[in-house]
Amino acid sequence: MGEWSHHPAIRVILLPRDTNERGTIFGGVLLSLIDQAGGIECHRHGDHKYVTVAMKEVVFHKPVYVGDLVSLYTTTKRVGTTSVSVGVRVEAVRRAVPHDRVRVTEAEAVYVAVDDKGHPIPVKAS
Repeated sequence: MGEWSHHPAIRVILLPRDTNERGTIFGGVLLSLIDQAGGIECHRHGDHKYVTVAMKEVVFHKPVYVGDLVSLYTTTKRVGTTSVSVGVRVEAVRRAVPHDRVRVTEAEAVYVAVDDKGHPIPVKAS
């Protein structure tokens, strides 16, 4: 636990529909991608249904622009009885300057494994 994946959980090019009036990507779009990437990381610890219970910290360092190639890297920070805490690092390769990779956002999210009725269940390490 605690080691960042060398392969992104998600990689996407962001489009004009994802921008605000200033021409940068909406923070909510990035939050959605962070949530998805964190969910993918959870499945390393058991094939359960996971629900997001908290975004403990989200830090936006730099903006993301239309056409940037955005990669989300994950690491498991902690596995509890029913929960998994995931770190997500977001990097962008600027379209305007190829090979210019910048860290744009990082976050920590907490997920709980649940059964079909939505009740917490134990996370089984794989």
